[in-house]
Amino acid sequence: MNILLVEDYDALREVTAEVLTAKGHRVHALPSAEALDQVFLRQPLDVAVLDLNLPGEDGLSLARRLREVCPGLGIVMITVRHSLADKLAGYEQGADIYLTKPTEPEELCAAIEALGKRLGVAQDRSTGMPLRLHLLQASLHTPLGTVALRTPEVTVLQGLALAPEGMLEYWQLLQLLDKPMDEGGKAQLEVLVSRLRRKLLAMGAGEPGIKSERGKGYRLCIAVQIV
Repeated sequence: MNILLVEDYDALREVTAEVLTAKGHRVHALPSAEALDQVFLRQPLDVAVLDLNLPGEDGLSLARRLREVCPGLGIVMITVRHSLADKLAGYEQGADIYLTKPTEPEELCAAIEALGKRLGVAQDRSTGMPLRLHLLQASLHTPLGTVALRTPEVTVLQGLALAPEGMLEYWQLLQLLDKPMDEGGKAQLEVLVSRLRRKLLAMGAGEPGIKSERGKGYRLCIAVQIV
């Protein structure tokens, strides 16, 4: 499975990633929710393993954000918070499984395997929602049909969809695209976004699909789900 691991404790993150990788999973290990905004995922996520006590945006907020963008995602929360109120809050924000630390690696692996089977990660990922960004096919599925996207367009749309409030600054997008952090890179970004806007508009996404935040970056103004 394709697993997102967000844990700020370096040693625990490394050990957990090693254990999951040894089980044959592909693991994207990050130290914070903010780090997700700088990562381009080439395949849809199957399961997210989230610590709750993260620096910056906490695990509950991240879980809620991921659930909105990736409705078929399995979410495992693993945390020192063990009260009933904490557990109920976790489930309300999208947790499928709530584990308290310390958690044995075998238990975490078993929980992930069971969740993967229940979610049917090997089955069709279609959600039936109006706008779906299909990473493996590099295409956008809309009520008016399917439009092919170039790799940079997928990168931008995915990045904005996963970002808090759909907003990324210029430097974050340029970093995702591996473009130079100068006026030339910004000009290339503007052309790319303009082309992507036209595709969104042509497929009935409404206007503006992507809004320019003057002097800051771009904001996605439509709901896009990643499948």
